Amino acid sequence: MKINIGTRRSELAQVQADTVISMIKEKFNIDSEKVLIETKGDKVLNVTLDKIGGKGLFVKEIEHEMLGNKVDMAVHSMKDVPYDVPSEFEIVAIPVREDVRDAFVAFNNISFYDLPKGARIGTSSIRRGTQVKILRPDIEIVPIRGNVQTRIAKIEKENLDGIILAAAGLKRLKMENIITNYFDPMEIVPAIAQGALGIEMVKDHVLLAMIKELDCYDARICVDAERSFMATLNGDCHDCIGAYAYLDNDVMHMLGVYRIEGKIVKKQLSGDKNDYMKLGVDLAKNILENS
Repeated sequence: MKINIGTRRSELAQVQADTVISMIKEKFNIDSEKVLIETKGDKVLNVTLDKIGGKGLFVKEIEHEMLGNKVDMAVHSMKDVPYDVPSEFEIVAIPVREDVRDAFVAFNNISFYDLPKGARIGTSSIRRGTQVKILRPDIEIVPIRGNVQTRIAKIEKENLDGIILAAAGLKRLKMENIITNYFDPMEIVPAIAQGALGIEMVKDHVLLAMIKELDCYDARICVDAERSFMATLNGDCHDCIGAYAYLDNDVMHMLGVYRIEGKIVKKQLSGDKNDYMKLGVDLAKNILENS
């Protein structure tokens, strides 16, 4: 038996799929094979994601292949997965989460905090750009798209002082050495589910119960809490939204940020980790009430 795993063509997406392939081999002694699929988000690189449909641009074509039985499962970056997963599918497993933080990369190794006034920073993320401007109102945000390597090349090509990327992706690509500095989640609240992988399958798949064993409960409830925050706010990549949930024994702490009528609101709360979905909802309501 061989499992077919659908993934995007980018090097990072393939590394993420390879991680799951290794997990399946180690736990079940079953071989898997990658099936490379080009998504709309990979094809359209000349405009920002919010202009061409937002979340879902990196998953729909792969879901189509699952429905056609071309692939058994998909490996996604969970931050690319909309909160309203189609009813035919299920996020079966969320393995152990990588670093959730955003990272700053500059060729000349100048820290973000030491950048000259008016420095040019590349990011395609409204969430990152908005929060960077709060830290440094003088900085110019330059929209850039493409895979990790393409964006790094644009530092020189577009005369940028640096770019902001997810630390998780750089670590998975073994490129941690190029990170100039990390942003604390309190400074730049991460994207919903940043650093987490999700394994998606059709609900009636014969291997579904087996693949569920790859789920990490702690990662799952933190990601689900953040996604409940996003769902309550009906949020996507069209505006500044971010959340980060983490555990301290039986207590879950949550931090969220959202823009309401031009105002950036950031709130925190803590509660019993067993109430993780409610915590995400409550944090969103807290932000709405205090806007």
